[in-house]
Amino acid sequence: MASMVPYDRYERALRRSWPFGGFLDDDFFAPLAAVDGDAAFKMNVEDQDDKYVVTAHLAGVKKDEIDVELNEGRLSISVDKKESDEEKGKNYLHKETGEWSATRGVFLKDAATTGITGKLEGGVLTVNVPKQSEKANVTKVSID
Repeated sequence: MASMVPYDRYERALRRSWPFGGFLDDDFFAPLAAVDGDAAFKMNVEDQDDKYVVTAHLAGVKKDEIDVELNEGRLSISVDKKESDEEKGKNYLHKETGEWSATRGVFLKDAATTGITGKLEGGVLTVNVPKQSEKANVTKVSID
C-alpha cells in the first residue's frame, strides 16, 4: 500500500523515479495534459437569475474562426484557428503558436432558443443565453 501513488500525483512520481533523474522536463508530459481538454481553452459558465453567461478565453482568435451553436440545450463553442499566409512565410527558429482546433460544450437545461447574443472583446468571448420559464416539451400528467 505504501507504494501506491494517487492518480493526481502520478506524473510527479514518474518523473522522480525515472532512471535519468531530472532528464525529463514539463514539456515531455504536455501531450498527456492535452488529452483531458484542459489545454483547449478555458471556459466559465455563470447561472444568473434570468440567463446563463458563458465566457471563453480565446486570446489571438478572430471572430470568423469561432462557431457557437445551441442544439437541444447543449451550447457548443468551436474554434478553428488557422495561420495566415503572412505567418507561414516567416522563418521561425522557435514557434509555440500555430494552427489548432478545439470544441467545448456545456448542457444548459432550460436554455431558450431565441435571444442568444455573443460578443468577442479583448480575447474573451461572452455568450448570453436567456432561460425559458417553462419547457414547451414537458407535459404534466395528473394521476387518478
